[in-house]
Amino acid sequence: MQDAKRPESSDEVRDMVQKGYARVAEQASTCERGILPHATEVSRKIGYTETQLASVPDGANLGVGCGNPTAIDTLRPGEVVVDLGSGAGMDAFLAAKQVGPTGRVIGVDMTDAMLERARENAKKSGCTNVEFRKGTIEDLPVEGESVDAIISNCVINLSPEKDKVYREAYRVLRPGGRIMVSDIVLERPLPAEILQSVDAYLGCVGGASLRSVYLRTIEEAGFREVRITREARFTDAIALDDPQVREAMDRFGITLEQVKDYLDAVTSLHLFAVK
Repeated sequence: MQDAKRPESSDEVRDMVQKGYARVAEQASTCERGILPHATEVSRKIGYTETQLASVPDGANLGVGCGNPTAIDTLRPGEVVVDLGSGAGMDAFLAAKQVGPTGRVIGVDMTDAMLERARENAKKSGCTNVEFRKGTIEDLPVEGESVDAIISNCVINLSPEKDKVYREAYRVLRPGGRIMVSDIVLERPLPAEILQSVDAYLGCVGGASLRSVYLRTIEEAGFREVRITREARFTDAIALDDPQVREAMDRFGITLEQVKDYLDAVTSLHLFAVK
């Protein structure tokens, strides 16, 4: 079975990502309590506590993250927080608990199916200090210098214009505001057939930047005090006996050893920077 080749233009890539994650949202809607079978276990592996997992509404956790930006625990009562690519709302709800009733969380997502789930989850849980806005992370529907902190969980790698994402983040943050993200980077280039694969792109690998390029992009947007607070091998959150891994091996005609080698080039980073 041949994997589709990802498109070239930025608009086409965004459309591909939007459709891919709409399918994730729709798949979750057919599961019991709106919870995908693998979601809870994946979330445990990447650092969410049992208390956090129990505190978010059913269906908010889709298991598509690569880390937990709110684990940094620096969000303070009364702060305004933006979640880039908020999905079904898991991190936005955790952030809302941290900033309390005097604070506010704005989740931004471009996928209607995700926004619908997030808003439904907010309504079910009675969470009134969070809102979900439609928009892209390259052109945020947020006023300039109005935000204290930005979080994002395994989303920026999906953007074909990461420089615009970080410039927009810089624009909306107040002076002294901070950005805390979990994301995927590459330690070395991957083969062209992987980088051009739609499935690899939607799996947060095909669109990932080299570590050095990614960090330079943040600095060139104007951020200071850019630092890595935690990193982990991507394989820590992936079961190599997962049927999807086997399917990818068949699709690309590669061995398990090659899969391990490719995944060794992929790292999940937790990053912090200040405006």
